[in-house]
Amino acid sequence: MSSDQKLENLKNNLKAMGSAAIAFSGGVDSTFLVKVAYDVLGSRVLAVTATSETYPESELKEAKSLAKMIGVNHQIIATQELKKKNFYKNPPIRCYFCKGELFSELKKIAENKKIRYVLDASNFDDLKDYRPGRKAAKELGVKSPLAEVGLTKEEIRLFSKKLGLPTWSKPSQACLASRIPYGIEITEKELKKVAEAEVFLKKLGINILRVRNHKEIARIETVPEYLPLVIKHSQEINKKLKGLGFTFVTVDLGGYRTGSLNEVLNNDSKSN
Repeated sequence: MSSDQKLENLKNNLKAMGSAAIAFSGGVDSTFLVKVAYDVLGSRVLAVTATSETYPESELKEAKSLAKMIGVNHQIIATQELKKKNFYKNPPIRCYFCKGELFSELKKIAENKKIRYVLDASNFDDLKDYRPGRKAAKELGVKSPLAEVGLTKEEIRLFSKKLGLPTWSKPSQACLASRIPYGIEITEKELKKVAEAEVFLKKLGINILRVRNHKEIARIETVPEYLPLVIKHSQEINKKLKGLGFTFVTVDLGGYRTGSLNEVLNNDSKSN
């Protein structure tokens, strides 16, 4: 099926829904979905952004700006992941509990506002990765229209560019908890260390990265084109990250990749 046909199917599916509340992070996928849904459904779309210690302040500001640019109704809610033991203990299925709370809140909002569907912006490529949050979405009846029509990340970026969305070239984002290996307790302190480290590196021009927090070790993932910058500023980076509380600062020669913490999991771990 062609990309254009997928987009047409997406529009038709959204039109048939009549109204939708969309989990909106301000990332590539959710911004594209909100834009297309708004173009089709107008005021019958509500974009909902959840804030917590796991969501960087810069991302919240960007989500507000993007919603305003699109013109969509936008609601911000607060979630309390760090107060939930099944989240902060950081099991491999952590995202199941996180998404379960988020989608439950969205369902309440949708019911109160008489909105027919709750949507997330999972794309077709996401179906290939380990994503326990998908189970929560399925259990709660949340639909994933981008995945359902087969739209890939690359296609979403191309369509976003055509639509004039500034997110078309935005690096993939994930909550800050995804930087902490499974089994290591998630605390506000450790999340702040990651957030400050990544802000610092981005100010140096290293825009595609993850700082994985292995307690004493900060493991920096980035793409090859940014390695010269890392080397150039190595002493500054080392000093800054040690000042944040890390004992050792390393660069992962495997490079940047989403979901790298899933590499340690076997099938038994994923089911627990």
